Amino acid sequence: MVTRVAAFNIVGLCGSLRHGSFNMAALRAAADLVPEGVAIDIAGIGDIPLYNDDVRVIGMPDPVLALAGRIAAADAVLIATPEYNYSIPGVLKNTIDWLSRCEPQPFRGKPVAIMGASPGMIGTARAQYDLRKVFVFLDAHVLNKPEIMIGGAAQKFDGAGMLTDATTRQFIGQQVAALRDWGVRLRP
Repeated sequence: MVTRVAAFNIVGLCGSLRHGSFNMAALRAAADLVPEGVAIDIAGIGDIPLYNDDVRVIGMPDPVLALAGRIAAADAVLIATPEYNYSIPGVLKNTIDWLSRCEPQPFRGKPVAIMGASPGMIGTARAQYDLRKVFVFLDAHVLNKPEIMIGGAAQKFDGAGMLTDATTRQFIGQQVAALRDWGVRLRP
């Protein structure tokens, strides 16, 4: 992936590890739809181990520290999440649990936007609601609007994972621009 030098840098996290994930496809679409001066760096979470406080006491795993550093250095975070069993996918929650124990905690004061894609009609609304609660506890600043809940995702992405739905593309572009504006307003 080519990293652009930008005035506003966003780390993208996907709550799915699946190769053909609609949520990873939505993050890639967001990276293509950024306004001038904005870049999205998509970070993988597949190397984050299962949370174990015994491991944390010995020392934070390198993949956790590396991701915490990327988030701390970024201006904002954009999360694309599926919804599993009416809530946050385990791999994403596990990643957040590890990161929440880093010092300094990288989400504290960080602008965060959430989107999600699902084959179902409500497009991850429950998972997004639960993520908002987690980020309130972590003292992040979650963007309220626009909300991106991509229902019927199988009809909005082609076989290669490209977002083909013009309305959804427009909403994602608006969310990335709003996240940038929110982040600029929150800068010290």
